[in-house]
Amino acid sequence: MINSINCSVVETVGDEVKNLKEGDMVIPTYIGECQECENCISGESNLCLTYPLRLCGLMLDNTSRMSCRGQKLYHPMGSATWSEYTVIDVNYLVKVDPSMNPAHASFISCGFSTGYGAAWKEARVERGSSVAVFGLGAVGLGAISGAKMLGATKIIGIDTNEMKREKGEAFGMTHFINPSSSDKSPSELVKELNGGMGVDYSFECTGVGPLLTEALEATKVGLGKTITVGIRAENFVPVGLLSILFGRTLKGSIFGGLKITSDLPIIADKCIKQEFPLQELFTHEVQLTDIEQAFELLKQPNCVKVVIKI
Repeated sequence: MINSINCSVVETVGDEVKNLKEGDMVIPTYIGECQECENCISGESNLCLTYPLRLCGLMLDNTSRMSCRGQKLYHPMGSATWSEYTVIDVNYLVKVDPSMNPAHASFISCGFSTGYGAAWKEARVERGSSVAVFGLGAVGLGAISGAKMLGATKIIGIDTNEMKREKGEAFGMTHFINPSSSDKSPSELVKELNGGMGVDYSFECTGVGPLLTEALEATKVGLGKTITVGIRAENFVPVGLLSILFGRTLKGSIFGGLKITSDLPIIADKCIKQEFPLQELFTHEVQLTDIEQAFELLKQPNCVKVVIKI
């Protein structure tokens, strides 16, 4: 995973900005939190209605603040962070302690925090429960870490990359499954590790369509809960109907259900206190001018996070 969102330093602020100043260290985010709309006050959703996720590449007023040679440029995910400079609405920024490692701050701008939040805010993993995590990239490792922090006693990581076993164990994984070494399905292998029963919670972090049904099937009949956070290339994926009819719950999640004002600072504080082994994510680093190299690095089996520096 290339770190698409980042950690930045404020260059200048607009006249109406009161809570930030030049030189502040910030994390750009792709959702906001007004703490006043129906979703914010519900306590059940992080999808603010006042400062929503912008997929159109434009600011809230449907204009762009960037251009090149007279041509309008767009703000991907509202933040345009694969750039040296960007303009962003202040409501999509989180100020962090300048003592924080910038690379670690960038890891919690997306990726790791998405998985951690999925366990913490979406699944609300209970102490003593069992968990299966499909895909051990930064998101999956975050889900493992969140499950561990919440007291899950059996945490099963599933990945076809054998090198992810060590990474998973560093974050709290108790069992590892490599489906490519067996003729059985991933869900069957999960049940074998749990006495023939499914797990209490599963997290689909790969974006691979067929694994969504596998993640559902890996949970307990009647009680299992699956959180899907993996981004898929296709908009529609088939889901096994019986997997749902047998009482399991499937829940989608953006940014792991985290609210940027209420929740992200808590994770940032845990990072500063070194409660997560985030250095395990930092496997490669390239300059922004060499960003094409970053895409090649993603093909290497030992790659977890590529940090892009300016």
